[in-house]
Amino acid sequence: MRGHGRLPDLALRTYGGSVLAASDESFAAKEALIRPGRPEFRPRTFGAKGQVYDGWETRRRREPGHEWALVRLGLPGVIRSVVIDTAWFTGNYPPFASVEACAADGYPAPDELTGWVEIVPRAALKGDAAHEFEVTDPRRFTHVRLNVFPDGGVARLRVYGEVVPDPRLLSGLTVDLAALENGALVVACSDEFYSSPENALAPGLARNQAEGWETARRRDGGNDWLVVALAGPGTVAVAELDTTNLLYNAPGAAALRGIDGRSAALDDEDAWFTLLPETRLQPDTRHRFRLDDDRPLTHARIDIFPDGGLARLRLFGSLVS
Repeated sequence: MRGHGRLPDLALRTYGGSVLAASDESFAAKEALIRPGRPEFRPRTFGAKGQVYDGWETRRRREPGHEWALVRLGLPGVIRSVVIDTAWFTGNYPPFASVEACAADGYPAPDELTGWVEIVPRAALKGDAAHEFEVTDPRRFTHVRLNVFPDGGVARLRVYGEVVPDPRLLSGLTVDLAALENGALVVACSDEFYSSPENALAPGLARNQAEGWETARRRDGGNDWLVVALAGPGTVAVAELDTTNLLYNAPGAAALRGIDGRSAALDDEDAWFTLLPETRLQPDTRHRFRLDDDRPLTHARIDIFPDGGLARLRLFGSLVS
């Protein structure tokens, strides 16, 4: 389940998220909360602690209070919605849950976090269901805490929002202007049949095809493409087009264009300028190209010919005022 259209899951493990602590994880580990992908389930699969669940499950609480799990967001930012997914938990889901958030500098320990505010008030849950809650607080957060009342199991916690990086890490430096973690976002895409285009902007290296962007086979004579809103206005010096893991489905070629959206509309074809002309690509290869155009841009468009996908798109450059 995706929240708020193209917004990324700020808590996702593959985006650097981490479950720092939990009050209890007797039946199933807290780390499952932020795994990528849909939860899985095999009935009558028992371990030493009972039925195996792809999620976080606590003991049966016999005293007053409630259970909780604390997540450090891999991508700090403004939270727009939260999904609490109780997939496969039927007789053991929490009847109620709430979510709190806080903002912290650096890398504090769980017991050092302060300033918690409630972003999802206590709400009723159902078993084996994904519950989406809108969040209206406009502040930037770095951590969230899921509270379940009084106990039970949650398969996944999704925290969708707009990335707001620490400006001290970007100003005056060469950075990847197309990185999700720096605030870039896919705003348009021709096709995402096999996997999401946001994967192309994800941190780290893709470990398999599913962790990149891959389109369906194109039969109409056209080509596939995606448009990225950069972390901010900037100039791009080096483009990296990575086809790692794409062995027989890499694009035959790609081209890269830019536009300064501060002075032109994105649908103004004449305002787009070429950064990299149509260039042949190889399968399973990290291609790096030096770009000689120093014009600032706010958005980049990559066209792949005719179809296929990319493991990653990196646009290294500098922010401009």
